[in-house]
Amino acid sequence: MVKGPYVFQEDCDFERVSEGIKRRILAYGEELMAVEVHFEKEAVGPLHSHPHTQLTYVLEGEFQFEVDGIKNIVKKGDTIYKLPNLLHGCRCIREGILLDLFTPYREDFVNEYINISIKLMIQLLI
Repeated sequence: MVKGPYVFQEDCDFERVSEGIKRRILAYGEELMAVEVHFEKEAVGPLHSHPHTQLTYVLEGEFQFEVDGIKNIVKKGDTIYKLPNLLHGCRCIREGILLDLFTPYREDFVNEYINISIKLMIQLLI
């Protein structure tokens, strides 16, 4: 299950999440996962919740976040701490990159990535 101890960015493929948003899963194990998420300007991460604790660090750009009904503008160097099951989402004000840390790991992200990889391999075989 552990992807590591060293994970190099060139070995991590991006997957399209939605219009203007792509992510790549970095290191992960059962207790922790790191995900890099790239946003184009005006891209929206819709309001959602999940049973994971999430820490988001802004690597680049500027975002308007909403967490549990509270909106705030964050920029490079800022951090957002999200408890499990809190409704949260964001809008990218200036093109940016987020580093999301989850505990426990997001099994749904891994399964989505595996399903996309299988579909691509099937297309190559056809």
